[in-house]
Amino acid sequence: MAERIIMFCRYYVLLVVLLPYRTLQFFYHKLSFQVSRASNLDAAEGVENHAPIEPKPSSSFITNSEIQSEFAHHAPGVAMMNNGSFGCCPASVISALHQWQLKMLRQPCNFFLNDLQNRILESRTIIKDLINAEDVDEVSIVDNISTAAAIVLQQTAWAFAEGKFNKGDAVIMFSCTYGAVKNSIKAYFSRAGGYVIEVPFNFPLNSNEEIISEFRKALEREKGNGRKVRLAVIDHVTCMPSIVMPVKQLVKIVREEGVEQVFIDAAHGVGCVDVDMQEIGADFYASTLYKWFFCPPAAAFLYCRKSATYSDLELHHPVVSHRYGKGLAEESFWVGTRDYSPYLVLPSAMEFVKRFEGGVEGIRKMNHDAVLEMGKMLAEAWGTNLGCPPDMCASMIMIGLPSCLGISSDDDAMKLWAHLRKKFGVEVRIHYQAPKDGEVVLTTGYVRICHQIYNKVDDYYKLRDTINQLVHDGLALLRSMRPEEIRLINKKELYI
Repeated sequence: MAERIIMFCRYYVLLVVLLPYRTLQFFYHKLSFQVSRASNLDAAEGVENHAPIEPKPSSSFITNSEIQSEFAHHAPGVAMMNNGSFGCCPASVISALHQWQLKMLRQPCNFFLNDLQNRILESRTIIKDLINAEDVDEVSIVDNISTAAAIVLQQTAWAFAEGKFNKGDAVIMFSCTYGAVKNSIKAYFSRAGGYVIEVPFNFPLNSNEEIISEFRKALEREKGNGRKVRLAVIDHVTCMPSIVMPVKQLVKIVREEGVEQVFIDAAHGVGCVDVDMQEIGADFYASTLYKWFFCPPAAAFLYCRKSATYSDLELHHPVVSHRYGKGLAEESFWVGTRDYSPYLVLPSAMEFVKRFEGGVEGIRKMNHDAVLEMGKMLAEAWGTNLGCPPDMCASMIMIGLPSCLGISSDDDAMKLWAHLRKKFGVEVRIHYQAPKDGEVVLTTGYVRICHQIYNKVDDYYKLRDTINQLVHDGLALLRSMRPEEIRLINKKELYI
């Protein structure tokens, strides 16, 4: 009997004593989890049960220390002046990206079947307002410019196959057209029987009129030969060498000459230059969102003007999936199972941009002014020149390199590019500009520098001093060599 009493006290009395504590503890942890979970999901889902965000007063704009904190994940000791290649993503947007990824992984079926389409529509609506498009159905989110180019050029291949275009009908583009887009023209247009008109791009440039004149001459010459020009491919901002193109004037010429379609490759578009679809007037306009608008790779969009979207053009995503035939925007939002999170952080990127005085326009102006100032400083330090007037650059600018560096081929440019990155922690792009036939020029090597909000003056001083050191070391080496050694030296090995 005594043993049973002891057993009763050991278990049941202890249970009665501890039950209120355990119960309270359970509900405390349960409530904490629910609050934490709701907070995370609100961040990922963009729920609207919070008070609306009011515009920040001038005293609340982002500070320099906050900017540096947002990009503290950048590699230390590297002067990153090559934002134009792959862009940048602030920590706050990276956090939103991770929240979307976690939301998808928590319950994939619910995410893909119930949430994804509406969230992508939200991002498309932001883009529509950002570029002043007429209708959200004109905007399709894609991963990059290569996909956008494939969509536009794929329909031209079908036009040849179906007899809408004739063999020998042409596409016109500039010689500086980006290599991946040139390959798309080759793969779809040329292979189907099309002819390519390549307009010379005579860099360095002194005015927009030089570009417009060359374009008009090429177009009129081919039309005079009886050539039907079906498509014009024009950069908004060229990659290498980097120049802001006079797209509005070029589109106007294309329309006057009866070219049916205009595709603007604006990889460096949104966040770098002013983008207004009503003013530009192109049929197709593609821009990345990860180069200059703070999204992670890979997020971009293709704008298709309403008249093109609802015409008899066969516009389809090159990846055929379950949404095929439901319109390009529908096809693009679902291309099979993949990580769509980069498409969904547009609201977070927009909130980041709003932390700056003047928003996206203020950022563009700041970057332009800064890159111009740094470009002039470098040109003066090296005794060279800028590649174009100030009004023909945006957030990137070309500066001539000292001729004694011996950049006399694309291979030389690639080697110097790699050498600066690997040995000195200087991240820029190097361009070789071949002289025209019979032309004698001192400067054939150019560096492209970019300016984004995280850049500091010291980055450009590091580039300046590195190039000066290479010049000094190269001249010292040559002074120490005998004439026969100088004749035998392979200048390409100087940068290995």
